Amino acid sequence: MNRQRADTVVGSLVAAVIIVGGALSWEAYQQQQAFEQMGSMMGTSMGTVHGTNPLWYVLGTFLVSAVIGGGYLTVRDEATSTDVNDRSQNEMADPTDRESTESPEGTIQSNGAINPESQPQARVLDLLPEDERRILEPVISSPGITQIELRDRSDFSKSKVSQTVSALEKRGLLYRERQGRTYRIYPSDDLQQNQAH
Repeated sequence: MNRQRADTVVGSLVAAVIIVGGALSWEAYQQQQAFEQMGSMMGTSMGTVHGTNPLWYVLGTFLVSAVIGGGYLTVRDEATSTDVNDRSQNEMADPTDRESTESPEGTIQSNGAINPESQPQARVLDLLPEDERRILEPVISSPGITQIELRDRSDFSKSKVSQTVSALEKRGLLYRERQGRTYRIYPSDDLQQNQAH
């Protein structure tokens, strides 16, 4: 499941919990008001007769929403990045499933794709989502690029560049070094060695 779809599903679930909790709270509040009004007409206190206090529904709604939302946010990166890892492992496990054959040069296949065995960095880039590829390609072509220059080249917002660079850094595809108020970004050693071959 990609990140956007997972965000939508969890957001919808949290919204549903809030709507149901709000409806139950309102119903309990209406019931409490009705019992208090009935008690005032009869001249007695009927506070002990009515059902659950509406505040319990409100607190329960917030607690369930926080558990669902917070739990998802803590596992969001692992849950959404495993799809990329699973896809890459499946492709590596079954190399005979390729539709095209190698050309005599060994670098370009008949359908125009790059042969991953001769250019491993191209294989890495092919497996990445478009936004991560738009960040990693300039880093490979210009090691030491600043995060500001990377933002200009990729045409992403400052926060999008920062989030994507952080995700790629966690996966070991690049690293960054602080320089003043920005970072210089370099491809990882493994990626640079693969590029050299």
